[in-house]
Amino acid sequence: MVRGYVQEGMISEAESLFWQMPEKNVVSWTVMLGGLIQERRIDDARRLFDEMPEKDVVARTNMINGYCQEGRLAEAREIFDEMPRRNVISWTTMICGYTQNQQVDVGRKLFEVMPEKNERKGVRPYYPSLISILSVCASLASLDLGREIHGQLVRSHFDHDVYVVSVLITMYVKCGNLVKAKMVFDNFAPKDVVMWNSMITGYAQHGLGEEALQIFHDMCSVGLAPDDITFIGVLSACSYTGKVKEGREIFEAMKSKFLVEPRTEHYACMVDLLGRAGQVDEAMDLIGKMPVEADAIVWGSLLGACRTHMRLDMAEVAAKKLLLLEPNNSGPYILLSNIYATKGRWRDVAELRNNMRERSVSKSPGCSWLEVEKKVHMFTGGDSTGHPEHPKILRMLERLGGLLREAGYSPDSTFVLHDVDEEEKLHSLRYHSERLAVAYGLLKVPEPTPIRVMKNLRVCGDCHSAIKLIAKVTGREIILRDAHRFHHFKDDLCSCRDYW
Repeated sequence: MVRGYVQEGMISEAESLFWQMPEKNVVSWTVMLGGLIQERRIDDARRLFDEMPEKDVVARTNMINGYCQEGRLAEAREIFDEMPRRNVISWTTMICGYTQNQQVDVGRKLFEVMPEKNERKGVRPYYPSLISILSVCASLASLDLGREIHGQLVRSHFDHDVYVVSVLITMYVKCGNLVKAKMVFDNFAPKDVVMWNSMITGYAQHGLGEEALQIFHDMCSVGLAPDDITFIGVLSACSYTGKVKEGREIFEAMKSKFLVEPRTEHYACMVDLLGRAGQVDEAMDLIGKMPVEADAIVWGSLLGACRTHMRLDMAEVAAKKLLLLEPNNSGPYILLSNIYATKGRWRDVAELRNNMRERSVSKSPGCSWLEVEKKVHMFTGGDSTGHPEHPKILRMLERLGGLLREAGYSPDSTFVLHDVDEEEKLHSLRYHSERLAVAYGLLKVPEPTPIRVMKNLRVCGDCHSAIKLIAKVTGREIILRDAHRFHHFKDDLCSCRDYW
Protein backbone atom coordinates (compact mmCIF):
# COMPACT_ATOMS: atom_id res chain seq x y z
CA MET A 1 0.00 0.00 0.00
CA VAL A 2 2.85 2.42 0.81
CA ARG A 3 4.34 1.81 -2.63
CA GLY A 4 0.95 2.40 -4.26
CA TYR A 5 0.45 5.72 -2.49
CA VAL A 6 3.97 6.85 -3.43
CA GLN A 7 3.48 5.87 -7.07
CA GLU A 8 0.31 7.96 -7.14
CA GLY A 9 2.11 10.91 -5.56
CA MET A 10 0.05 10.64 -2.36
CA ILE A 11 3.05 11.05 -0.07
CA SER A 12 1.16 12.23 3.04
CA GLU A 13 -1.11 9.18 2.91
CA ALA A 14 1.89 6.92 2.37
CA GLU A 15 3.68 8.48 5.32
CA SER A 16 0.67 8.08 7.62
CA LEU A 17 0.33 4.41 6.69
CA PHE A 18 4.08 3.82 6.95
CA TRP A 19 4.30 4.92 10.59
CA GLN A 20 1.32 2.68 11.47
CA MET A 21 3.03 -0.43 10.08
CA PRO A 22 4.29 -2.78 12.90
CA GLU A 23 6.74 -4.82 10.77
CA LYS A 24 8.56 -2.51 8.46
CA ASN A 25 11.14 -4.08 6.17
CA VAL A 26 13.96 -2.61 4.06
CA VAL A 27 11.65 -2.30 1.03
CA SER A 28 9.02 -0.21 2.84
CA TRP A 29 11.70 2.02 4.38
CA THR A 30 13.29 2.57 0.96
CA VAL A 31 9.95 3.26 -0.75
CA MET A 32 9.03 5.84 1.90
CA LEU A 33 12.45 7.44 1.57
CA GLY A 34 11.97 7.71 -2.20
CA GLY A 35 8.57 9.33 -1.69
CA LEU A 36 9.98 12.07 0.55
CA ILE A 37 12.78 12.75 -1.93
CA GLN A 38 10.21 12.85 -4.71
CA GLU A 39 8.49 15.70 -2.84
CA ARG A 40 11.87 17.44 -2.36
CA ARG A 41 11.51 17.03 1.42
CA ILE A 42 15.21 16.33 1.72
CA ASP A 43 15.63 17.11 5.41
CA ASP A 44 12.67 14.87 6.29
CA ALA A 45 14.16 12.19 4.04
CA ARG A 46 17.48 12.47 5.86
CA ARG A 47 15.81 12.04 9.26
CA LEU A 48 14.09 8.91 7.95
CA PHE A 49 17.35 7.70 6.42
CA ASP A 50 19.14 8.08 9.77
CA GLU A 51 16.41 6.02 11.48
CA MET A 52 16.58 3.16 8.97
CA PRO A 53 17.78 0.00 10.72
CA GLU A 54 19.26 -1.32 7.47
CA LYS A 55 20.54 0.92 4.67
CA ASP A 56 21.05 -0.95 1.41
CA VAL A 57 22.72 0.41 -1.72
CA VAL A 58 19.36 1.55 -3.15
CA ALA A 59 18.46 3.64 -0.10
CA ARG A 60 21.90 5.22 0.03
CA THR A 61 21.82 6.02 -3.70
CA ASN A 62 18.35 7.56 -3.33
CA MET A 63 19.65 9.82 -0.58
CA ILE A 64 22.66 10.81 -2.70
CA ASN A 65 20.34 11.63 -5.59
CA GLY A 66 18.10 13.74 -3.36
CA TYR A 67 21.01 15.82 -2.11
CA CYS A 68 22.39 16.21 -5.65
CA GLN A 69 19.02 17.49 -6.89
CA GLU A 70 19.19 20.22 -4.26
CA GLY A 71 22.82 21.06 -4.99
CA ARG A 72 23.91 19.81 -1.55
CA LEU A 73 26.92 17.97 -2.89
CA ALA A 74 28.98 17.81 0.29
CA GLU A 75 26.23 15.86 2.06
CA ALA A 76 25.76 13.63 -0.97
CA ARG A 77 29.48 12.89 -1.12
CA GLU A 78 29.60 12.10 2.60
CA ILE A 79 27.01 9.34 2.13
CA PHE A 80 28.77 8.14 -1.04
CA ASP A 81 32.16 7.89 0.71
CA GLU A 82 30.62 5.97 3.63
CA MET A 83 28.95 3.35 1.41
CA PRO A 84 30.30 -0.12 2.18
CA ARG A 85 29.34 -1.22 -1.35
CA ARG A 86 28.65 0.84 -4.45
CA ASN A 87 27.12 -0.12 -7.78
CA VAL A 88 27.24 1.60 -11.16
CA ILE A 89 24.07 3.56 -10.34
CA SER A 90 25.52 5.04 -7.15
CA TRP A 91 28.75 5.98 -8.96
CA THR A 92 26.87 7.54 -11.87
CA THR A 93 24.45 9.40 -9.57
CA MET A 94 27.33 11.04 -7.69
CA ILE A 95 29.25 11.89 -10.86
CA CYS A 96 26.18 13.35 -12.57
CA GLY A 97 25.43 15.33 -9.40
CA TYR A 98 28.75 17.09 -9.81
CA THR A 99 28.41 17.68 -13.55
CA GLN A 100 24.82 18.96 -13.25
CA ASN A 101 25.92 21.43 -10.56
CA GLN A 102 28.76 22.88 -12.66
CA GLN A 103 31.49 20.99 -10.80
CA VAL A 104 32.68 19.19 -13.90
CA ASP A 105 36.28 18.91 -12.75
CA VAL A 106 35.28 17.08 -9.55
CA GLY A 107 32.91 14.85 -11.51
CA ARG A 108 35.66 13.96 -13.95
CA LYS A 109 38.12 13.09 -11.16
CA LEU A 110 35.56 10.78 -9.56
CA PHE A 111 34.77 9.30 -12.96
CA GLU A 112 38.45 8.46 -13.47
CA VAL A 113 38.45 6.15 -10.44
CA MET A 114 35.09 4.54 -11.20
CA PRO A 115 35.83 0.79 -11.32
CA GLU A 116 33.09 -0.07 -13.85
CA LYS A 117 34.35 2.32 -16.53
CA ASN A 118 37.23 0.13 -17.61
CA GLU A 119 37.83 -3.61 -17.78
CA ARG A 120 41.41 -3.04 -16.64
CA LYS A 121 40.10 -1.74 -13.30
CA GLY A 122 38.95 -5.21 -12.40
CA VAL A 123 35.21 -5.21 -13.08
CA ARG A 124 33.97 -6.32 -16.49
CA PRO A 125 31.43 -3.79 -17.80
CA TYR A 126 27.92 -4.97 -18.46
CA TYR A 127 25.07 -3.40 -20.42
CA PRO A 128 23.62 -0.98 -17.80
CA SER A 129 27.15 0.05 -16.82
CA LEU A 130 28.12 0.89 -20.40
CA ILE A 131 24.96 2.93 -20.94
CA SER A 132 25.48 4.85 -17.71
CA ILE A 133 29.12 5.59 -18.55
CA LEU A 134 28.11 6.69 -22.05
CA SER A 135 25.71 9.22 -20.52
CA VAL A 136 28.51 10.53 -18.32
CA CYS A 137 30.77 10.81 -21.39
CA ALA A 138 28.09 13.03 -22.96
CA SER A 139 27.96 15.25 -19.87
CA LEU A 140 31.74 15.56 -19.66
CA ALA A 141 32.24 15.70 -23.45
CA SER A 142 34.76 12.87 -23.17
CA LEU A 143 34.88 11.86 -26.83
CA ASP A 144 37.82 9.43 -26.65
CA LEU A 145 36.26 7.41 -23.85
CA GLY A 146 32.88 7.60 -25.58
CA ARG A 147 34.43 6.01 -28.67
CA GLU A 148 35.89 3.24 -26.51
CA ILE A 149 32.49 2.51 -24.96
CA HIS A 150 30.94 2.51 -28.45
CA GLY A 151 33.49 -0.12 -29.44
CA GLN A 152 32.61 -2.27 -26.43
CA LEU A 153 28.91 -1.99 -27.28
CA VAL A 154 29.64 -3.16 -30.84
CA ARG A 155 31.76 -6.07 -29.64
CA SER A 156 29.02 -7.05 -27.19
CA HIS A 157 26.34 -6.77 -29.94
CA PHE A 158 24.45 -4.15 -27.93
CA ASP A 159 24.62 -1.63 -30.79
CA HIS A 160 21.47 -3.12 -32.36
CA ASP A 161 19.32 -1.79 -29.51
CA VAL A 162 17.30 1.34 -30.37
CA TYR A 163 17.87 2.84 -26.91
CA VAL A 164 21.62 2.30 -27.14
CA VAL A 165 21.72 3.97 -30.54
CA SER A 166 19.82 7.00 -29.21
CA VAL A 167 22.30 7.34 -26.33
CA LEU A 168 25.21 7.02 -28.78
CA ILE A 169 23.78 9.75 -31.01
CA THR A 170 23.35 12.04 -28.00
CA MET A 171 26.90 11.33 -26.82
CA TYR A 172 28.46 12.17 -30.19
CA VAL A 173 26.30 15.30 -30.51
CA LYS A 174 27.30 16.59 -27.08
CA CYS A 175 30.96 15.79 -27.76
CA GLY A 176 30.79 17.93 -30.90
CA ASN A 177 31.15 15.12 -33.45
CA LEU A 178 27.97 15.59 -35.47
CA VAL A 179 29.33 13.65 -38.45
CA LYS A 180 29.69 10.51 -36.34
CA ALA A 181 26.25 11.06 -34.80
CA LYS A 182 24.72 11.18 -38.28
CA MET A 183 26.58 8.00 -39.30
CA VAL A 184 25.16 6.13 -36.30
CA PHE A 185 21.71 7.48 -37.15
CA ASP A 186 21.91 6.53 -40.84
CA ASN A 187 23.17 3.01 -40.15
CA PHE A 188 20.24 2.00 -37.95
CA ALA A 189 16.77 0.94 -39.03
CA PRO A 190 13.95 1.10 -38.20
CA LYS A 191 14.25 4.42 -36.36
CA ASP A 192 11.91 5.39 -33.53
CA VAL A 193 10.79 8.90 -32.58
CA VAL A 194 13.52 9.20 -29.91
CA MET A 195 16.24 8.70 -32.53
CA TRP A 196 14.72 11.27 -34.88
CA ASN A 197 14.40 13.71 -31.98
CA SER A 198 18.03 13.16 -30.98
CA MET A 199 19.16 14.06 -34.49
CA ILE A 200 16.89 17.10 -34.79
CA THR A 201 18.02 18.40 -31.40
CA GLY A 202 21.63 17.71 -32.34
CA TYR A 203 21.44 19.79 -35.49
CA ALA A 204 19.65 22.54 -33.55
CA GLN A 205 22.39 22.66 -30.90
CA HIS A 206 25.01 22.93 -33.63
CA GLY A 207 23.18 25.80 -35.32
CA LEU A 208 22.32 23.80 -38.44
CA GLY A 209 18.74 24.91 -39.00
CA GLU A 210 18.39 23.65 -42.59
CA GLU A 211 19.57 20.19 -41.61
CA ALA A 212 17.25 20.08 -38.58
CA LEU A 213 14.27 21.07 -40.74
CA GLN A 214 15.21 18.45 -43.34
CA ILE A 215 15.31 15.71 -40.70
CA PHE A 216 11.94 16.93 -39.41
CA HIS A 217 10.39 16.75 -42.89
CA ASP A 218 12.00 13.33 -43.53
CA MET A 219 10.51 12.08 -40.27
CA CYS A 220 7.04 13.24 -41.31
CA SER A 221 7.45 11.79 -44.81
CA VAL A 222 8.07 8.26 -43.49
CA GLY A 223 4.80 8.46 -41.57
CA LEU A 224 6.21 8.86 -38.06
CA ALA A 225 4.20 11.34 -35.98
CA PRO A 226 6.30 14.02 -34.25
CA ASP A 227 5.75 14.46 -30.51
CA ASP A 228 6.15 17.43 -28.19
CA ILE A 229 9.93 16.85 -27.90
CA THR A 230 10.23 16.92 -31.69
CA PHE A 231 8.69 20.38 -31.79
CA ILE A 232 10.96 21.70 -29.04
CA GLY A 233 13.93 20.57 -31.14
CA VAL A 234 12.75 21.96 -34.46
CA LEU A 235 11.54 25.26 -32.98
CA SER A 236 14.90 25.65 -31.22
CA ALA A 237 16.61 25.08 -34.58
CA CYS A 238 14.51 27.84 -36.13
CA SER A 239 15.32 30.12 -33.20
CA TYR A 240 19.08 29.54 -33.34
CA THR A 241 19.19 30.25 -37.09
CA GLY A 242 16.71 33.12 -37.40
CA LYS A 243 14.09 31.17 -39.34
CA VAL A 244 11.14 33.19 -38.09
CA LYS A 245 8.78 32.35 -40.97
CA GLU A 246 9.43 28.60 -40.71
CA GLY A 247 9.12 28.70 -36.93
CA ARG A 248 5.76 30.43 -37.07
CA GLU A 249 4.44 27.89 -39.57
CA ILE A 250 5.61 24.91 -37.51
CA PHE A 251 4.19 26.38 -34.30
CA GLU A 252 0.81 26.88 -35.98
CA ALA A 253 0.90 23.35 -37.45
CA MET A 254 1.58 21.76 -34.06
CA LYS A 255 -2.03 21.94 -32.98
CA SER A 256 -3.90 22.24 -36.30
CA LYS A 257 -2.08 19.53 -38.26
CA PHE A 258 -0.24 17.31 -35.77
CA LEU A 259 -2.71 17.63 -32.85
CA VAL A 260 0.06 18.37 -30.34
CA GLU A 261 -0.98 20.90 -27.72
CA PRO A 262 1.74 23.56 -27.23
CA ARG A 263 3.25 23.51 -23.76
CA THR A 264 5.19 26.16 -21.89
CA GLU A 265 8.45 24.94 -23.45
CA HIS A 266 7.09 25.55 -26.96
CA TYR A 267 6.02 29.08 -26.05
CA ALA A 268 9.51 29.63 -24.63
CA CYS A 269 10.98 28.56 -27.99
CA MET A 270 8.71 31.03 -29.81
CA VAL A 271 9.58 33.85 -27.40
CA ASP A 272 13.25 33.06 -28.00
CA LEU A 273 12.71 32.92 -31.79
CA LEU A 274 10.97 36.30 -31.92
CA GLY A 275 13.29 37.89 -29.38
CA ARG A 276 16.49 36.86 -31.15
CA ALA A 277 15.07 38.31 -34.38
CA GLY A 278 14.56 41.66 -32.66
CA GLN A 279 10.80 41.32 -32.44
CA VAL A 280 10.85 41.82 -28.67
CA ASP A 281 7.46 43.57 -28.45
CA GLU A 282 5.78 40.71 -30.32
CA ALA A 283 7.48 38.24 -28.00
CA MET A 284 6.04 40.13 -25.03
CA ASP A 285 2.59 40.08 -26.63
CA LEU A 286 2.87 36.30 -27.08
CA ILE A 287 3.62 35.89 -23.38
CA GLY A 288 0.46 37.83 -22.59
CA LYS A 289 -1.59 35.50 -24.81
CA MET A 290 -0.27 32.25 -23.33
CA PRO A 291 -3.05 29.99 -21.98
CA VAL A 292 -0.86 29.16 -18.97
CA GLU A 293 1.26 31.27 -16.65
CA ALA A 294 4.70 32.02 -18.09
CA ASP A 295 7.47 30.24 -16.21
CA ALA A 296 11.13 31.09 -15.64
CA ILE A 297 12.20 29.59 -18.99
CA VAL A 298 9.84 31.92 -20.89
CA TRP A 299 10.90 35.04 -18.99
CA GLY A 300 14.53 33.98 -19.28
CA SER A 301 14.19 33.77 -23.06
CA LEU A 302 12.75 37.29 -23.14
CA LEU A 303 15.48 38.63 -20.86
CA GLY A 304 18.15 37.12 -23.11
CA ALA A 305 16.60 38.86 -26.12
CA CYS A 306 16.53 42.16 -24.21
CA ARG A 307 20.26 41.72 -23.52
CA THR A 308 20.98 41.16 -27.21
CA HIS A 309 18.92 44.13 -28.39
CA MET A 310 19.55 46.41 -25.39
CA ARG A 311 15.88 46.75 -24.43
CA LEU A 312 16.45 47.92 -20.88
CA ASP A 313 12.79 48.80 -20.25
CA MET A 314 11.53 45.30 -20.95
CA ALA A 315 14.64 43.67 -19.43
CA GLU A 316 13.76 45.13 -16.05
CA VAL A 317 10.22 43.75 -16.32
CA ALA A 318 11.48 40.27 -17.25
CA ALA A 319 14.14 40.32 -14.53
CA LYS A 320 11.60 41.22 -11.83
CA LYS A 321 9.38 38.32 -12.94
CA LEU A 322 12.35 35.95 -12.84
CA LEU A 323 13.45 37.09 -9.40
CA LEU A 324 9.96 36.34 -8.07
CA LEU A 325 9.96 32.88 -9.65
CA GLU A 326 13.58 31.97 -8.88
CA PRO A 327 14.94 34.30 -6.18
CA ASN A 328 18.16 32.29 -5.79
CA ASN A 329 19.01 32.11 -9.50
CA SER A 330 21.97 34.32 -10.40
CA GLY A 331 21.03 34.41 -14.12
CA PRO A 332 18.63 37.40 -14.04
CA TYR A 333 21.09 39.42 -11.96
CA ILE A 334 23.93 38.68 -14.40
CA LEU A 335 21.95 39.45 -17.55
CA LEU A 336 20.55 42.68 -16.17
CA SER A 337 24.00 43.59 -14.87
CA ASN A 338 25.30 43.01 -18.41
CA ILE A 339 22.84 45.55 -19.80
CA TYR A 340 23.56 48.13 -17.09
CA ALA A 341 27.33 47.72 -17.60
CA THR A 342 27.05 48.14 -21.37
CA LYS A 343 25.22 51.42 -20.79
CA GLY A 344 27.78 52.51 -18.18
CA ARG A 345 25.26 52.43 -15.32
CA TRP A 346 27.79 51.22 -12.76
CA ARG A 347 25.73 52.37 -9.78
CA ASP A 348 22.93 50.01 -10.88
CA VAL A 349 25.49 47.24 -11.38
CA ALA A 350 26.76 47.76 -7.83
CA GLU A 351 23.21 47.75 -6.45
CA LEU A 352 22.49 44.43 -8.18
CA ARG A 353 25.67 42.93 -6.75
CA ASN A 354 24.70 44.14 -3.27
CA ASN A 355 21.29 42.52 -3.66
CA MET A 356 22.98 39.27 -4.65
CA ARG A 357 25.17 39.37 -1.55
CA GLU A 358 22.24 40.17 0.73
CA ARG A 359 20.27 37.22 -0.67
CA SER A 360 23.34 34.93 -0.68
CA VAL A 361 23.00 34.45 -4.44
CA SER A 362 26.28 33.33 -5.98
CA LYS A 363 27.32 33.27 -9.63
CA SER A 364 28.65 30.01 -11.01
CA PRO A 365 32.34 30.51 -11.83
CA GLY A 366 33.18 30.25 -15.52
CA CYS A 367 35.24 27.22 -16.42
CA SER A 368 36.27 25.56 -19.67
CA TRP A 369 37.83 22.21 -20.37
CA LEU A 370 39.14 20.06 -23.19
CA GLU A 371 40.27 16.47 -23.50
CA VAL A 372 43.85 15.72 -24.53
CA GLU A 373 45.08 12.13 -24.67
CA LYS A 374 42.14 10.87 -22.58
CA LYS A 375 42.75 13.42 -19.84
CA VAL A 376 40.51 16.44 -19.24
CA HIS A 377 42.26 19.77 -18.57
CA MET A 378 40.24 22.37 -16.68
CA PHE A 379 40.66 26.14 -16.82
CA THR A 380 38.95 28.85 -14.81
CA GLY A 381 38.75 32.53 -15.68
CA GLY A 382 41.64 34.70 -14.50
CA ASP A 383 44.79 32.76 -15.29
CA SER A 384 46.23 29.27 -15.65
CA THR A 385 48.63 29.24 -12.69
CA GLY A 386 47.17 25.97 -11.46
CA HIS A 387 48.11 24.18 -14.68
CA PRO A 388 51.49 22.39 -14.83
CA GLU A 389 52.22 23.92 -18.26
CA HIS A 390 51.30 27.47 -17.23
CA PRO A 391 54.37 29.18 -18.82
CA LYS A 392 53.73 27.54 -22.21
CA ILE A 393 50.08 28.61 -22.12
CA LEU A 394 51.10 32.20 -21.36
CA ARG A 395 53.57 32.22 -24.26
CA MET A 396 50.87 30.90 -26.60
CA LEU A 397 48.46 33.61 -25.43
CA GLU A 398 51.12 36.26 -26.08
CA ARG A 399 51.74 34.84 -29.56
CA LEU A 400 48.02 34.77 -30.28
CA GLY A 401 47.69 38.34 -29.04
CA GLY A 402 50.24 39.49 -31.60
CA LEU A 403 48.63 37.55 -34.44
CA LEU A 404 45.20 38.94 -33.54
CA ARG A 405 46.46 42.53 -33.49
CA GLU A 406 48.05 42.04 -36.91
CA ALA A 407 44.73 40.67 -38.20
CA GLY A 408 42.90 43.78 -37.00
CA TYR A 409 41.32 42.44 -33.81
CA SER A 410 40.03 45.09 -31.41
CA PRO A 411 38.92 43.87 -27.95
CA ASP A 412 35.39 44.74 -26.87
CA SER A 413 35.69 45.72 -23.22
CA THR A 414 31.91 46.09 -22.79
CA PHE A 415 31.87 42.40 -21.94
CA VAL A 416 33.81 43.07 -18.73
CA LEU A 417 31.31 43.76 -15.96
CA HIS A 418 33.52 45.80 -13.64
CA ASP A 419 34.02 49.52 -13.39
CA VAL A 420 37.80 49.34 -13.80
CA ASP A 421 40.25 51.02 -16.17
CA GLU A 422 40.61 49.91 -19.79
CA GLU A 423 43.92 48.10 -19.25
CA GLU A 424 42.44 45.92 -16.50
CA LYS A 425 39.43 45.16 -18.70
CA LEU A 426 41.63 43.99 -21.58
CA HIS A 427 43.69 41.83 -19.20
CA SER A 428 40.47 40.23 -17.90
CA LEU A 429 39.29 39.40 -21.43
CA ARG A 430 42.61 37.80 -22.37
CA TYR A 431 42.33 35.32 -19.51
CA HIS A 432 38.76 34.13 -19.98
CA SER A 433 38.63 30.38 -19.46
CA GLU A 434 37.73 29.52 -23.06
CA ARG A 435 40.81 31.36 -24.37
CA LEU A 436 43.07 29.50 -21.96
CA ALA A 437 41.59 26.21 -23.15
CA VAL A 438 41.97 27.15 -26.83
CA ALA A 439 45.60 28.16 -26.23
CA TYR A 440 46.31 24.81 -24.59
CA GLY A 441 44.54 23.01 -27.43
CA LEU A 442 46.76 24.73 -29.98
CA LEU A 443 49.77 23.49 -28.03
CA LYS A 444 48.62 19.90 -27.62
CA VAL A 445 46.03 18.84 -30.21
CA PRO A 446 47.75 17.75 -33.45
CA GLU A 447 46.51 18.91 -36.83
CA PRO A 448 44.09 18.29 -38.50
CA THR A 449 42.13 17.17 -35.40
CA PRO A 450 39.65 19.87 -34.33
CA ILE A 451 40.22 21.53 -30.97
CA ARG A 452 37.09 20.76 -28.89
CA VAL A 453 36.48 23.07 -25.94
CA MET A 454 33.54 22.94 -23.53
CA LYS A 455 32.36 25.77 -21.28
CA ASN A 456 29.83 25.70 -18.44
CA LEU A 457 28.52 29.21 -19.17
CA ARG A 458 27.61 31.16 -22.30
CA VAL A 459 30.66 32.29 -24.31
CA CYS A 460 31.13 36.05 -24.16
CA GLY A 461 30.84 38.13 -27.32
CA ASP A 462 34.46 39.25 -27.30
CA CYS A 463 35.77 35.68 -26.93
CA HIS A 464 33.47 34.63 -29.78
CA SER A 465 35.05 37.25 -32.05
CA ALA A 466 38.58 36.43 -30.89
CA ILE A 467 38.26 32.65 -31.32
CA LYS A 468 36.76 33.11 -34.76
CA LEU A 469 39.87 35.07 -35.74
CA ILE A 470 42.20 32.62 -33.97
CA ALA A 471 40.77 29.85 -36.17
CA LYS A 472 41.67 31.92 -39.23
CA VAL A 473 45.21 32.97 -38.28
CA THR A 474 46.17 29.46 -37.09
CA GLY A 475 44.34 27.53 -39.81
CA ARG A 476 42.70 25.33 -37.18
CA GLU A 477 39.11 24.22 -36.65
CA ILE A 478 37.87 25.03 -33.14
CA ILE A 479 34.62 23.63 -31.77
CA LEU A 480 33.25 25.33 -28.67
CA ARG A 481 30.26 24.01 -26.71
CA ASP A 482 28.89 26.55 -24.27
CA ALA A 483 25.86 26.36 -21.96
CA HIS A 484 23.45 26.97 -24.85
CA ARG A 485 24.84 25.60 -28.12
CA PHE A 486 27.83 24.70 -30.26
CA HIS A 487 30.04 27.08 -32.22
CA HIS A 488 32.17 25.66 -35.04
CA PHE A 489 34.95 28.13 -35.86
CA LYS A 490 36.86 27.81 -39.14
CA ASP A 491 38.40 30.32 -41.58
CA ASP A 492 37.15 33.41 -39.69
CA LEU A 493 33.61 32.05 -39.74
CA CYS A 494 31.33 30.49 -37.12
CA SER A 495 28.54 28.02 -37.74
CA CYS A 496 26.17 30.34 -35.85
CA ARG A 497 26.78 33.05 -38.48
CA ASP A 498 27.10 35.45 -35.54
CA TYR A 499 23.40 34.93 -34.79
CA TRP A 500 23.43 33.75 -31.20
